[in-house]
Amino acid sequence: ICYSLPILLLGEALLMKKGSTLFLKFVICLIAIAVLIWLIWFPQLEGRAANLDLISIYTDPLIIYTYIGSIPFFVGLYQAFRLLGYVDGNKVFSQSSVNAVRNIKYCAIIFSGFIVLGLLYIRLLVRGDDSAGVTALGIFTTFASAVIATAAAVFQRLLQSAVDIKSENDLTV
Repeated sequence: ICYSLPILLLGEALLMKKGSTLFLKFVICLIAIAVLIWLIWFPQLEGRAANLDLISIYTDPLIIYTYIGSIPFFVGLYQAFRLLGYVDGNKVFSQSSVNAVRNIKYCAIIFSGFIVLGLLYIRLLVRGDDSAGVTALGIFTTFASAVIATAAAVFQRLLQSAVDIKSENDLTV
């Protein structure tokens, strides 16, 4: 019985880890689906789209720019999904997971750049619309994306040093 207790605790920890990563993967999928639905549905609700047909709504340059700008967001979600797969496979301290975190950082930076450029376009070139709400939402989203990029940079540095230490230890053994 004394020997089986650590094995049971280890098995329970592995199940808990699998359960938590499965939950996080589910959350990532829900976020992706919700954002995709929002990207498809929102242009039809926009005030300028009241008298337009569907083709005219989705060929608006700002809507197309939004779709192009959302690509780094979805790539970042995919990289987070892959990182959770590495956690499931006990490959957290590998170069693949460092690359995934680095890609998340780059995606967050690129996404912030798209938001800032979109805000500049709206503030400087679009006249007649009240852009305060859009600007506030853009500033909030840019700030959140910058926080994610900063956290990913810190995690990348820590993970890279752990991978380096692990590879040194593997060479000495």
